[in-house]
Amino acid sequence: MTALRESLGKIWFFLEMGGPVLVGMFVLSILLWILILERYWFICVTHRKGLDGIVFGWRKRKETTSWTANRIREALISESASTLQQSLFLIKTLCAVLPLLGLLGTVTGMIQTFDVMTRFGTGNLRGMAGGISEALVTTMAGLVTALSGLFFSADLRRRAASETERVAELLTQH
Repeated sequence: MTALRESLGKIWFFLEMGGPVLVGMFVLSILLWILILERYWFICVTHRKGLDGIVFGWRKRKETTSWTANRIREALISESASTLQQSLFLIKTLCAVLPLLGLLGTVTGMIQTFDVMTRFGTGNLRGMAGGISEALVTTMAGLVTALSGLFFSADLRRRAASETERVAELLTQH
């Protein structure tokens, strides 16, 4: 219990160092990771269970070579690709927004630093350090979260494309 309290205290201290922009980045990062985990669960578990039903329904068809059958096949593949790619655009967008929020935190931190310099001159190093700290922490947090999100975003896009190809291969004419 003490370790949990210490960890929460460190997280709270880190959020205070980064200011309000870092709190927004923290919320968006949680949303990003929820979406990433949901997509992995969908591709690895849910989609594969549903794919068996689609393939079973397709193979149950007596006729798979007519124009109508080809349109049905294309619709099944398209629907599968659409569900596989769901939320990938939002994940990619969040990966692009997080470094921009880091840049916003840099700007607000530097404004805070210049405000302290305007009021107290260069003699208040503690006040200036707070703004510089906010600028650096938000920049680092934006870059770290975006880079890790980009890696998983690319992996999810690759997996979605691979699963779409797999669906197309399984729905062959017989």
